[in-house]
Amino acid sequence: MRSVLLLPILIAAGLLTTHLSASAIEVMPASTWGAVPDAAPAEPQTTITHITLHHQGETWVPGSDVPTYLRKLQHWSRETKHWADIPYHYVIDPEGKVYAARPENIAGDTNTEYNPRGHVLVMVLGNFEEVEPNAAQLQATVELMAQLARKHGLDAGAIASHRDYSKQTVCPGKNLYRYLENGWIARAVTARLDGQPMPALP
Repeated sequence: MRSVLLLPILIAAGLLTTHLSASAIEVMPASTWGAVPDAAPAEPQTTITHITLHHQGETWVPGSDVPTYLRKLQHWSRETKHWADIPYHYVIDPEGKVYAARPENIAGDTNTEYNPRGHVLVMVLGNFEEVEPNAAQLQATVELMAQLARKHGLDAGAIASHRDYSKQTVCPGKNLYRYLENGWIARAVTARLDGQPMPALP
């Protein structure tokens, strides 16, 4: 009887939930791939309002070393583009592993006309104009986006892609964009926010 009386109190206090919470996806810290911190960080962004999907836009050669790629991308971003860091905040590899890249509190960069301030940029390795994203990449994208939405108090309505903000690009590629266009990513993120399994891939 006492436990029954305590149940509403525990739920109200957040000590017990009525559904399963979505599990956190592991994010590899930038230090694991050898990131070099920026000596002069750019002006910080304080509020995240959007989660924006990108692709690499280049062919990913199977067996390539992801940490080496990220170090080269960081060097190119700073030395050639004069950006603060890698333009994206998170990078997802072909095995579904997630790497932290640019710190979230620094706005991303882009070669197109849209302003990414207030956006968390998620990039998936590969050129999805030419190839299909695999199941591991799609699942990792959903889990990461759900985690980011929860962290920043957003819902699936905050999720879009680079091409939704710019007429100068096809990013994230037609084969990845399809999962935004048909609503699967939004449904899957909503399910994970509700502590439910993501729906089957269409």
